[in-house]
Amino acid sequence: MNIKNLVTQMDGIVAQGAIVDAVKQFFADNATTSDFGGVKTSNKQQMVEKMEGFAGAIAEVNGITHHHSIVDGNVSASEFTFDFKMKDGSDIYWHEVIRRIWNAEGKVIQEEYFNAN
Repeated sequence: MNIKNLVTQMDGIVAQGAIVDAVKQFFADNATTSDFGGVKTSNKQQMVEKMEGFAGAIAEVNGITHHHSIVDGNVSASEFTFDFKMKDGSDIYWHEVIRRIWNAEGKVIQEEYFNAN
């Protein structure tokens, strides 16, 4: 598996706002996640549900900017800025690094989010 190509594909899908699709396509069934707020998921289905709930709460996408990605072996890090207007009237602006560990089948087995407000 060419992890660099997979990262490019996944980041492209995320940059288009199709975050749920990215999870469905690239996550292994046993993938785990954790974010800067301490929220964790322990499998792909939990992450799909989490992302469906999040995406459903977005009123307007002001912008998603993919800045850079790096790959070292089976580990990647992708830098994004997410700017959303939420249905509850709040605004979300995240400058975030997403670190992923990939398995030999080309699926994400661990994803962590590092946020810099």
